[in-house]
Amino acid sequence: MLRLGKREFGPHEPVIMAIVNRTPDSFYDQGATFRDEPALARVEQAVADGAAIIDIGGVKAGPGEEVTAAEEARRTVGFVAEVRRRFPEVIISVDTWRHEVGEAVCEAGADLLNDAWGGVDPRLAEVAARYRVGLVCTHAGGTEPRTRPHRVEYDDVMADVLRVTVGLAERAVALGVPRESVMIDPGHDFGKNTRHSLEATRRLGEMVATGWPVLVSLSNKDFVGETLDKPVKERVVGTLATTAVSAWLGAQVYRVHEVAETRQVVEMVGAIAGWHEPAVARRGLA
Repeated sequence: MLRLGKREFGPHEPVIMAIVNRTPDSFYDQGATFRDEPALARVEQAVADGAAIIDIGGVKAGPGEEVTAAEEARRTVGFVAEVRRRFPEVIISVDTWRHEVGEAVCEAGADLLNDAWGGVDPRLAEVAARYRVGLVCTHAGGTEPRTRPHRVEYDDVMADVLRVTVGLAERAVALGVPRESVMIDPGHDFGKNTRHSLEATRRLGEMVATGWPVLVSLSNKDFVGETLDKPVKERVVGTLATTAVSAWLGAQVYRVHEVAETRQVVEMVGAIAGWHEPAVARRGLA
């Protein structure tokens, strides 16, 4: 059972996490949701399309202009409070690696801390424990936040992913984070080249076998773009193909830009796998 905020999810129940970037330079939408009203409209549409989680980020993942902890908090804390006021049932996640920001957004009503940089600030897990909120434990290959991998090598990339993510998850639980609220993430593109991310996808079942719920953040990433030689705006089909494979292998949570399309993919895979029934079944019965 995965428990986040006020919600509980069964082992084969897919969970869609919609990305809302509060940055002026996000790689995908170039700041389309930097201002409050477009961002709130995005939240409303995502919830209508079936997102259970809204993931709010105040710092672009890639290199760029420096964003201090104070500025990151300015971009996210008030917005978290407003989303909590307008959408009391939605699960609010904040994508941050800084414990100071984690503390502030938890005070404002966040239910989940999405640590995409793999525990680079160990105090973030302590914050999650203190507030009894969820935590995403990610493999980032030991890279510093907002840096790109350069000639990174692994003897066995999935072995390293398992060692790091399971270690982070066990530490979080030992600190007091509720076990049922901890997820692990292979960290596609983070500290990895394209071949590493493809292998991590191919072997995702090894993460699922650990028993920790697996979150995948695949949406329009560089490994999809390089595999198909497509620019950012032409990666949706590749992303959805990767999503289908991940769903078949047992991933549960999907961090995405395209909510409605992702939901259809994971529901179709779930029906094929026999995890749930079709929405309707009229054919051949009339």
